[in-house]
Amino acid sequence: MSQKEIEESLTLLEKDWEIDPVLRDFVLGNCSDIADHTVKVKDVIFHIPFLINEKKFVLWKCYWPDCHNCCDRQGRLPLTSEDLITIGKGLKYEQISDFIKKETLVASWNEKGPAGDTTSMTTINLKRKENETESDDGTHISCRFLDDKGGCSMHPARPGVCYLYPFSTWLQNEKGTARVHATFQFTGDCPGFYLADSIDQMKEVLDDYSKIIYDYNMKSARTIREGFGSVNFG
Repeated sequence: MSQKEIEESLTLLEKDWEIDPVLRDFVLGNCSDIADHTVKVKDVIFHIPFLINEKKFVLWKCYWPDCHNCCDRQGRLPLTSEDLITIGKGLKYEQISDFIKKETLVASWNEKGPAGDTTSMTTINLKRKENETESDDGTHISCRFLDDKGGCSMHPARPGVCYLYPFSTWLQNEKGTARVHATFQFTGDCPGFYLADSIDQMKEVLDDYSKIIYDYNMKSARTIREGFGSVNFG
């Protein structure tokens, strides 16, 4: 996302939530005093931002059901091969091929890695609205499965990617071993970020997400092997 798009999201967010001005500057990329604090939890290495001048960590907690921006401002919903089966059956499709044809779109996009590298992704994505087209990919759309109380009509069989928010995650080859990494997404849409002196108060969240993130990466890797998408590292 561009800085302009993030700023527009923050401005919209501030209509309902009070945003720490330090966090606002950080999310907009206006802070240069940032250190990458890594912490390994089970099989996942988390990258937690540390603001050096403030001597604070950037942490997160979920405000659901008071907030459901992650469902109301979706960018895309890539599906794993397991999602294709589970969601297809949930939507009463006897043939997965019919589900893919009528309920999904193929999208390709580039993602910038933490080291400035670029990864090209192609995935099968669940339509967030019934008439979604390829030109809608990456734009904010309210998910059609979101109800008026902030609940998901597909839960718990919703796409695996939905469980990751607000983390983004990637696999990295380290001496022949695939290592799972994760960091926060800062899109300006989530009010749950806050500053803290220690990461201790987020240990339970990191513990829960470590399993979710690891399992999702394994499913995504299997999806690529099964030919339902592609990843090219630049």
